[in-house]
Amino acid sequence: MSCTTILVGKNASYDGSTIIARDDDSGSGRYDPKRFIAVAPADQPRHYRSVLSHVEIDLPDDPCRYAIAPNVLNNRGILAEAGANEHNVAMSATETIAVNERVLGADPMVELKPAHGEPGDVDHRDERPGGIGEEDIITLVLPYVATAREGVIRLGELLENYGTYESNGVIISDVNEIWYVETIGGHHWIARRVPDDCYATIPNQLGIDDFDLADAFGEQREYLCSADLREFMAAHHLDRTMDAAPGRFNPRKAFGTATPKDHIYNTPRAWYMQRHLNPSEDWDSPAARHTPESDDIPWCRVPEAKISLEDVDFLLSSHFEGTPYDPYGTLGTAESRHRYRPIGMNRTGHMVAIQVRPYAPAVNRTVMWVSFGSGPFTAAAPFYANVNDTPAYLRDTTPEVSTGNLYWANRLIAALADAHFYETSNAIEEFAESARAYGHRLVERTDAESREMTAQTSASESQESAGGAEITENASIATIARLQQSNEEMAEYLRTHVTKLLNDVLYTSSNLMHNSFAMSDRWN
Repeated sequence: MSCTTILVGKNASYDGSTIIARDDDSGSGRYDPKRFIAVAPADQPRHYRSVLSHVEIDLPDDPCRYAIAPNVLNNRGILAEAGANEHNVAMSATETIAVNERVLGADPMVELKPAHGEPGDVDHRDERPGGIGEEDIITLVLPYVATAREGVIRLGELLENYGTYESNGVIISDVNEIWYVETIGGHHWIARRVPDDCYATIPNQLGIDDFDLADAFGEQREYLCSADLREFMAAHHLDRTMDAAPGRFNPRKAFGTATPKDHIYNTPRAWYMQRHLNPSEDWDSPAARHTPESDDIPWCRVPEAKISLEDVDFLLSSHFEGTPYDPYGTLGTAESRHRYRPIGMNRTGHMVAIQVRPYAPAVNRTVMWVSFGSGPFTAAAPFYANVNDTPAYLRDTTPEVSTGNLYWANRLIAALADAHFYETSNAIEEFAESARAYGHRLVERTDAESREMTAQTSASESQESAGGAEITENASIATIARLQQSNEEMAEYLRTHVTKLLNDVLYTSSNLMHNSFAMSDRWN
């Protein structure tokens, strides 16, 4: 299993934005090249067929433009992974989770059943398609919704109609709300709205730990679910609640897992993220309420300080710094330093943090902070989502290794620097700080220029008595062109500075090769 998610409500973030962020980590022993692309309405399929499950779905004829960060190879389908559309709805899909055997017995996964035998044979069986999964979800939802809540409803309908072959968590946000959806068996689902003053942490486990059925089947302010969830739970005795208020239950206990492997692979990541964001609590002593192996770490909580994009980037690239569990650290023992699965790991394909900003005009409201490769050796940089095209340095990732694109350059840096972590750390930290600082300056400058362009366009066309809709359209076209220019500037900055970093890391690593020798070595 893979991926780590952190969600930040608008009143918990440093600037009032909603922020959804996820590491997209590949499975063990696999490394999936990533790219960043824009999808035009004309390029969106009207009839969809999944590569993995062969499910076929007719799609609406009115998709909107959107940007995504998918796999380069199409051997497992589109796998859009993270994206935002022109209506400023953002998605990240999926966080791989797990449900327990009671759920799987009650509502089995909808798996592809290959055809058997030849037509006319007694034992012939037609192929039976599977349901939808990570490959499909963003492509089937994001181009057709204008709010996060609409996204939850559309995803829920797809799950109920077609089912799924895997357990997933899906994040959908807009400028006002963040919703987290968890699939429950083959056809059921629950969704909870992240409280505005909270953050949520999800590390490959079914995470929602409180659910209000009265709200889900009533006003639906904070909770949504599949239409028959109450009956499904009752029929299969899934509610394990002992003392909760009427109508409330703990989905983690009802539907989720808590195994010894969770304590190695999953719970330590939630522990570390919350340790960082609520540092005044006791996390480390023998009397600590929550340890890396606790099964009851809250799904969401109020942070002690407003959360910045730098916090998000640090956490999703972290490796338990400052604890005995850091694989690059000096605390603890050789065993403790490799006891738990870190957050920022070798198999990270990308981290995308999607920021939807309430103070920015709709046309440039959403910024996708993107990094490719292993998080400890790179940094997230901002790219506007509402564009018609993306920079070649991120768009044209090659299937095979090349220094001509961001993904492979970052992979090379990480592989070289890993063995010489402390010797290369200064160069990597300097790059990361400079890249983020440049990104913030670029966004502020682009926002200011976009506002000025909109004002000038509106004033000029008002004098010509142009219609209001035409003024808005022309201003948007000019702004989108400026956003694309900004993205190109960010990409060029990365190309120049990533190349320099690769040069520096290669030089340092070359000097530290085991077969290095100088005459002076003989007398040292």
